[in-house]
Amino acid sequence: MVTADAARNVVGIIGNVISFGLFLSPVPTFYRIIKKKTVEEFKPDPYIATVLNCLFWCLYGMPFVHPDSLLVVTINGVGLVLELAYLAVFFIYAQSKGRKKVAFGLGFDVVFFVAIAAISLTALHGTKKRSLMVGIVCDIFNIIMYGSPLTIMAKVIKTKSVKYMPFYLSLTNFLNGCCWTAYALIKFDIYMLVSNGLGAVSGAIQLILYAAYFKSTPKDDDDLAGKPTTEVQLSNTNAAAAARV
Repeated sequence: MVTADAARNVVGIIGNVISFGLFLSPVPTFYRIIKKKTVEEFKPDPYIATVLNCLFWCLYGMPFVHPDSLLVVTINGVGLVLELAYLAVFFIYAQSKGRKKVAFGLGFDVVFFVAIAAISLTALHGTKKRSLMVGIVCDIFNIIMYGSPLTIMAKVIKTKSVKYMPFYLSLTNFLNGCCWTAYALIKFDIYMLVSNGLGAVSGAIQLILYAAYFKSTPKDDDDLAGKPTTEVQLSNTNAAAAARV
């Protein structure tokens, strides 16, 4: 008979694989940046935000904060490395203003993270209290980040076109949310459940919109004009990936 812990580990490993794919989703964007040697209209904000997100979920998964959450740390650790690599590429090819924005953003991430970590580990005693504080911080940031796809979904409804909302990204987003929701339910974790539940609902709505407006999308409207808008979608995906582990 399969135990709850074994089932949770299997679901968590599957979730790690899906989340890893989501973390890799910006690779084409940065390949384009490297090839053209310019960041064009792309912004570093999504990646700066995701770095902070990954840091907090790594902290959340530590044994002294929330025990038995190794799979939370593994995927967010990988995500953190990838996001920093993306920002390094951005920093290399950005103008002075863009470089300052990256430096300031990462500086803020570090200061804010250290402050929350210090309060959690010194002022709070016991994993229950630490999980409460860090988990709430993680969920607050993720709820804010879930505002990103709302602009995309509104644009889909307004234009009756899904060109700004890649199908496979929306599908993977939905599957990722469902997988980590199951993970959170097997060994109940309210903080992960909130983030993943919202992610699953967001992904489901995107798929419904895709089905509703796919036929009305102009077939010849396949240019690169939507790249910056797609970037917003990718930013949410990365944040969600960080949240769902």
